[in-house]
Amino acid sequence: MRPAPTILHLDMDAFFAAAEQAAKPSLRGKPVVVGGLGPRGVVSTASYEARRFGVHSAMPMAQARRLAPNAAYLVPRFTLYRTVSEQVMRLLGGLSPLVEPLSLDEAFVDLEAGGSAHDSASARATGERLRRDIRAVTGLTGSVGLAGSKMLAKIASEQAKPDGLLLIEPGTERELLGPMSVRTLPGVGPATGEHLRRAGMTTVADLTEAGEDELVRLVGKAHGTSLYRMASGHDDRPVVAERETKSVSVEDTFDVDLHDRVRVRTEVDRLADRCVERLRRSGHSGRTIVLKVRRYDFSTLTRSETLRGPTDDPGVVREAAGRLLESLDTTGGVRLLGVGVTGLTDYTQEDLFAQAAADAQATGAGGGADPVVVPEASEPRPEREPETDAEAVTERHWPAGHDVRHTEYGAGWVQGSGVGRVTVRFEEPTSVVPGRVRTFRTDDPDLELSEPLPLVAVEPDPAAPPP
Repeated sequence: MRPAPTILHLDMDAFFAAAEQAAKPSLRGKPVVVGGLGPRGVVSTASYEARRFGVHSAMPMAQARRLAPNAAYLVPRFTLYRTVSEQVMRLLGGLSPLVEPLSLDEAFVDLEAGGSAHDSASARATGERLRRDIRAVTGLTGSVGLAGSKMLAKIASEQAKPDGLLLIEPGTERELLGPMSVRTLPGVGPATGEHLRRAGMTTVADLTEAGEDELVRLVGKAHGTSLYRMASGHDDRPVVAERETKSVSVEDTFDVDLHDRVRVRTEVDRLADRCVERLRRSGHSGRTIVLKVRRYDFSTLTRSETLRGPTDDPGVVREAAGRLLESLDTTGGVRLLGVGVTGLTDYTQEDLFAQAAADAQATGAGGGADPVVVPEASEPRPEREPETDAEAVTERHWPAGHDVRHTEYGAGWVQGSGVGRVTVRFEEPTSVVPGRVRTFRTDDPDLELSEPLPLVAVEPDPAAPPP
């Protein structure tokens, strides 16, 4: 344990929902729920206004709608969230070289390593300055916890929510932790919590009173020893600046079970392309392709194939995932599909296609089987054939909450769509009052999806040359 509270934990407040409220003046101060909007969707984030109705993360969206029928329900916009996250992480990087991101909206910072703090007063001043800078740069709020360990810093930021700062002075850890629920400690989930409750332990103080030997008897040596140390306020885990990425994957849950084998293959191809996009953004390639299929009865099947060398080519990943799909029985329907890549490295096997083509040729020549067609590496296959004008009318999709731009009315966002119509509210993050609402045909040529606008107006650089 450190003698000074120089480990900082930042947790952005209701991040996805808060970003949507900042982008949409008409939703500020109102309940907002972000997540999958289909029958099987779940809540990603709920604003604090929505939480008053009992809505929370990981809740089925259907249940959220029953609890808060008048809330705004929006599809996530990860492009916006990643942009804001990068702004926040740059601010954290200015405090210390040791920044450990846990997600888009959460990170640990070792202030001592960056010389940003050495005692309680300097740590508090740094934390308050960080909160001000985050608001100025992003327009959003974050809660800050400061303590002598990662565990306590995370607990402190949770106690400080929303938009607050809590500093735990070294030496007061046990007093603070004592009355808290055992579920507060890392590694204590529902099953362990229930096991401890049956043993008469519901608070952290109960764990310290029981002693290490009793906890080892109840939950095993490794877990019991760790649990006793954490209950006593001890946590010597360092802030790790870089975490090794072990895998990259994407998956989708479908509103209605997929029965058509061709449609299932099309979805696998689409997921493979998305997975490769994420793989490339991370600067990796991988050798092992993984396919995940959850069937109508909730049984989950996973298959994998290891290639001769690492790849980040969509054609290779699509073909491998397709071969894995052929080995699985999807009779009865598919409710979830996922494609992943593991065995990551930071280089690509350039001649992987040549290897695949050679294998295909050898198979065709030796066994008399039909040759396998390997796509060109330089020309990834499109997701679908070019659509006709008639198809475009029915194919255009307007996700609720996403940005649009109209040639006459300017920037806005989708409030909803259906029955050949799309309703748009025309307003921008910097708008003073809520914007006007207008409805268009879904095939209106003057309306198109657009990129998110900055949440905070960017000040012009006085040193920049005039346009």
